[in-house]
Amino acid sequence: MRSVIGALMLASSLGSPLAAHAQPPRYAFAVVANVVTSQSEEAAAQRLIDAIGRDPQITSIVYDGNLKGAHEACADHLYERRHDLLAAARAPLIFVPGERDWVTCGTNGSGAYDPVERLDYLRQNFFADSNSLGQNPLTLTRESEVSRFRPYRENVRWQYGDTVFIALNVPDGNNHYLNAGGRNGEFEDRVIANGFWLEHAAEYAKRRNARAIIIFMQGNALPEHYERPDRFAWLRLHRPPRDGYLELRRSLVKLAQTFRGPVIIVNADDSKLARGFTIDQPLRNEKGVRIENVTRIAFALHDPLTQWLQVDVDMARGTPLHVSVRDVPKHLPPLPMQPAPGMPGAGQSPSMPEMPEVSSMPDVTEIPGMPQSPDVAPATPGTPGPALPSGGQPAGNGVLMPAWPAQGSHSDLHGLSGPNGQAGPNGGNSGNGVNSESGGTGQPLPPGAPASGGFAH
Repeated sequence: MRSVIGALMLASSLGSPLAAHAQPPRYAFAVVANVVTSQSEEAAAQRLIDAIGRDPQITSIVYDGNLKGAHEACADHLYERRHDLLAAARAPLIFVPGERDWVTCGTNGSGAYDPVERLDYLRQNFFADSNSLGQNPLTLTRESEVSRFRPYRENVRWQYGDTVFIALNVPDGNNHYLNAGGRNGEFEDRVIANGFWLEHAAEYAKRRNARAIIIFMQGNALPEHYERPDRFAWLRLHRPPRDGYLELRRSLVKLAQTFRGPVIIVNADDSKLARGFTIDQPLRNEKGVRIENVTRIAFALHDPLTQWLQVDVDMARGTPLHVSVRDVPKHLPPLPMQPAPGMPGAGQSPSMPEMPEVSSMPDVTEIPGMPQSPDVAPATPGTPGPALPSGGQPAGNGVLMPAWPAQGSHSDLHGLSGPNGQAGPNGGNSGNGVNSESGGTGQPLPPGAPASGGFAH
């Protein structure tokens, strides 16, 4: 029941009818987390990544944290093996560091390493250049391109069509806030870096006329239940622990005020979810008012070694986002052989064998779609990016998210127009802002296009 209520809340946040807007290609992306907990599971994890890569709809995979088990040592050789595992993905793979990947490395069970030194090791080996992992890497924009934030290579941005994607280093475990005084230099510096990256993402998306922002983080930074701040907490003898996600939530509220389109946060969850994921709107401002254009997708897959979260996007539909849980097929055909270097076809992705039918978690609620504007042009043949099967829904049951409103009616890419996105009758956005990008051509931007690199000024 709570999932149904959250789905209906999502409908109200995304429920403006589509305006005339060039449609990006149909595509999908996959999200996994907490997959490998021991060396014995590496083969199954490789099979999972292979299965995802066989789906021609998938444009990218996001590994949303925890590349190792809680009791595995944070040793160099383990990171090297896990790096090779992710690098073998056929689709571009974006790795988001999680709590087990560096925060808990200081415990005896993980080898008593220095967590900050382990984070630096990840930065040097997993985020060495501007490309994602995978055999067909995606060009990313890293926060380290800004001289002030040179260390933060893990914070990245990319764009597909009119959607801007963001990955942030926000681990579970209270965001690595340490209660002992004088030990929070890493936390304090990263809070500033994350706040800047979110602020920049909002301005970038606004100037690029993006219609949505999707943010990936490993930590669960948004509490399900709002608690009003206690003004007299400092007088109490036993004060509650300091909230390590407080500044992040303030930055997310500011982002939602700057960019009035839909903002979707995707994070892993440790709780047991009946359907493998849930959709809600838990973000509130300092006064306790719900931020209506921010929606969260929290996922906790029943078997992370054999399942992934898939989000299918079709901007020609009245409900463009379809969220579902997919399973690795029981009879997975062998991967085709790669041609040897110098042979014809080398360097090209071979054709994929037909993917067996992939089941998904049962009993998942659809969100009622909003009416679609009659002047929306469907995706044209030859548009970059893979296409979903024509007609009907994508394979498997799931949750459909209603249409994203256009960002507005102004054509100036670099001038920030007046207030946009005023609240509609259901608490959603009316969608005033800027119109189309790329000089009005309206053509979708494939992965690696200039829109995913460089900074908007």
